[in-house]
Amino acid sequence: MAKNAKWSDDYWLLLMQIYLQKPVGIKPTFHRKMVDLSLELHMPPNFLFNKMCQIANLETPRIEHIWETYGRNPKKLARAVSLWREMRGYGHADAFYEGVEVQETFERDFKPVNKETTMTPVMMTLILDLYFRLTPITMVPETPEVQELAKLIKVRPQEVIEIMKLFQYCDPYLNRKDQPDSTLLAPCQVIWRRYGNAETEQLAAYAEQLKEYFRS
Repeated sequence: MAKNAKWSDDYWLLLMQIYLQKPVGIKPTFHRKMVDLSLELHMPPNFLFNKMCQIANLETPRIEHIWETYGRNPKKLARAVSLWREMRGYGHADAFYEGVEVQETFERDFKPVNKETTMTPVMMTLILDLYFRLTPITMVPETPEVQELAKLIKVRPQEVIEIMKLFQYCDPYLNRKDQPDSTLLAPCQVIWRRYGNAETEQLAAYAEQLKEYFRS
């Protein structure tokens, strides 16, 4: 969660534009548009989700006024959003966040873990969820669940298996000793420490939410 996040009335316009996209209504926390806006504003997706709920409920007079002005005029809203992005900091957007303390974990989760791969912590989290659903003998590219996940996150099934094999070295129950020489081992260890000892049901529920990012 962002700490001391400075909310601006202009942000309501950005959220409203996503809210009005078909199907009109509250978008899932990890809808791609929500995540993209989170990265742009340096505010976690769940923070923006709560704000979008306020739009749906017209919780304040300010939101009601913005809705009356733009809610039935998407073109006017689009112009306002476009102008905001053009004017924001006159090309120096970081100035808007000066003095704002932000915990960047969620931002790193959606970025590649290093320059040698497209694999992100979010993708590794989904692979870990599937890891707990399979047995080592079924951790092969031909397994339907592996192929389905690979298609969802747009990687080859073999790449999913490579991450699963690294998780085997993180798994204390397998007690693997000979650690592989891979630049992805350390990121896998981070994900394992974060979720590996949690309840698998909790990880499964979180993974199901994260899948929305790749579906949208």
